[in-house]
Amino acid sequence: MPRAAPPALLLPLLGLAAAAAADCPSSTWVQFQDSCYIFLQEAIKVESIEDVRNQCTSHGADMISIHNEEENAFILDTLKKQWKDPADILLGMFFDTDDASFKWFDNSNMTFNKWSDQEDGEELVDTCAFLHTKTGDWKKGNCEVSSVEGTLCKAAIPYEKKYLSDNRILISALVIAGTVILTVLGAVVWFLYKRSLDSGFTTVFSTAHQSPYNDDCVLVVAEENEYDIQFN
Repeated sequence: MPRAAPPALLLPLLGLAAAAAADCPSSTWVQFQDSCYIFLQEAIKVESIEDVRNQCTSHGADMISIHNEEENAFILDTLKKQWKDPADILLGMFFDTDDASFKWFDNSNMTFNKWSDQEDGEELVDTCAFLHTKTGDWKKGNCEVSSVEGTLCKAAIPYEKKYLSDNRILISALVIAGTVILTVLGAVVWFLYKRSLDSGFTTVFSTAHQSPYNDDCVLVVAEENEYDIQFN
């Protein structure tokens, strides 16, 4: 009976994995924290950075934005393990001349940077940013690119979908806990049942009716009876 428990435990675990995988549009996407990433490996010729951005928007995403060191490291690691690892990746960033600052195309806040070439007073009009995949540093370059080796896109997981996914994970965790508890209780009941059976057999044998006479007493009684018969 207890041996049947492990397969039952695997079902909720598989449910957890399926819930995590369902957050992104398909298996070609990779999830990190609250976002999904896809690298379009096709090399394309472009006339402007908008052509590159259109590659992402056609997939329901935008060009990559990076907001902390962990995300930067994740992108580098995934580029090496799963993607072609081009020398440079064009970031979804542009220089806004109105307030003289870099901004992300996806309108997220500029909370992190990893510039390798910080120079004061440099001309930044038509300047874009590139991620150097060997070092993880960012460098500035001209936005008027003629071709790209691949396009890295990012899409945020919708709040509703993430909320539902979190609920599925919570439910799966509760199912796992319930399964473990039931399995332990089943094992305890089975153990007590087996022990009661064993003790029952012992009681039967130990309490079996025994004659109040031993073999010698029986022989004496038999001889006395035979003697009485002869003299009667």
